[in-house]
Amino acid sequence: MENPKRIKTVHDLPPFPSVSCMPCCRSLAIGAIVPSMFSRRDNAPLPPGTRLASSRAFVPADGAAPIYSALVPAGFPSPADDHLEGKLDLHELMVKRPAATFFCRADGDSMTGAGIHSGDLLVVDRSVQPQDGDIVVATLDGGLTVKTLRKTTEGWELAPANPDYPSFPLNQEDGVQIWGVVTFAVSTIARR
Repeated sequence: MENPKRIKTVHDLPPFPSVSCMPCCRSLAIGAIVPSMFSRRDNAPLPPGTRLASSRAFVPADGAAPIYSALVPAGFPSPADDHLEGKLDLHELMVKRPAATFFCRADGDSMTGAGIHSGDLLVVDRSVQPQDGDIVVATLDGGLTVKTLRKTTEGWELAPANPDYPSFPLNQEDGVQIWGVVTFAVSTIARR
């Protein structure tokens, strides 16, 4: 069973980090890559015709990264259209109420069914009133845990999103406190 005490809370993080060196859709489509982001692990030579883009930052000093209106298909490729939609500041997107928001990292696999994996960064808003079905960070057995808050016929429970783990029925004697509602989970795709 997942040990809820292993979930770490991070209190002193600076504003949410911006994405640095983000290539535009066209750069990816024509094969221009940024060496620091897309270098080959095996150090093999790049295919003929591959051009390396400069490692200049694609993010302005204000931290807002460009966001393009082109959708990136997960199926068949389509021509890239680089119509700049505006700028995307991840801190502005994910932190609506800075005074009530904190970050923590998930640990364990009890929430994989909800797309939360060990090491993912959770954005938690303490000002959001938890409701049935919300993913919350709560105290349980003296530590923190991330689970789905569920209303049952018997009352409330903290439910995992993995059938290998049990739900925890809530009652007043347990002293469980909801610390906040998870509003975003930031996953690292390439786990190195």
